[in-house]
Amino acid sequence: MISPNASVVNVNQLVDPELLFGVSIGFMAPSMTNDLTPMQGVMPNIISLPYGRCPPLHLQAPSWRHLLKLMARLSATRLEPTVEAMAVSKTELKLRTVIQFVKPHHGSLDWRAVLWFTVDHPVPLALPGATKFTNGDVNVLPWSYTLSALPTLLRDGGVDTAVSKIYSIPATDSMPYPALPITFPNLAMYLQAALEDSRRFANDSSSGMRKLARMVETCYPMDVSSEPQERGSVGGLFKRVIGRGNKNAKKSRGGGNADTYELVTPFVLDEWG
Repeated sequence: MISPNASVVNVNQLVDPELLFGVSIGFMAPSMTNDLTPMQGVMPNIISLPYGRCPPLHLQAPSWRHLLKLMARLSATRLEPTVEAMAVSKTELKLRTVIQFVKPHHGSLDWRAVLWFTVDHPVPLALPGATKFTNGDVNVLPWSYTLSALPTLLRDGGVDTAVSKIYSIPATDSMPYPALPITFPNLAMYLQAALEDSRRFANDSSSGMRKLARMVETCYPMDVSSEPQERGSVGGLFKRVIGRGNKNAKKSRGGGNADTYELVTPFVLDEWG
């Protein structure tokens, strides 16, 4: 279900080798180690997500910011439903995303960032307690995650522990679940938008929406303190995700601005449903 390339990153994806340290992707559980080792295997161009009974796909990186920077540069990689999924579903298929920050072990000071993905699945109307899957609770794993055995890292459900914090991205009026297929740069935009949405609820204790912002501030305080202050526009979001370009870029390639442009896929509203 993951279509590999001949090399770790396709030649049209400009990725610094350092960004692939501590990175893993697949339908298996991510390995948690103290040392950041180079990514094993290949970074696929196409990642096909089944509909129904299938373990969630994971994408792991050393930190939240690292994760977004990597995804913003993987312009040729996208998530899409399998052919079978499109044949089974009569409606547009949506992506359900869970964000997890996890320590490699109890004594670690570092938090790894792990994204989990499944195709959204309707909750059976007759299911007892079905409302807990439909009321936007950020501490409850989506129904689609319960259709197969959960990976070890998710078996506490949405309950936070000393080594794990989980946020299930809800759908809101301003930010519905993204439609499939979706490119990694646009997925990075969705994740950054989810964080900005969470920050708007910083003083609201009546819902769990502020949880993601607090997770990022708690687990990655240095990343938060180094963020530029401009917010509120798609351009500003992209700049924070991908950085400011390579100052050492050759003049023949147009300098830092040209590098930035090459690393970004334009934001497509259609992918938001």
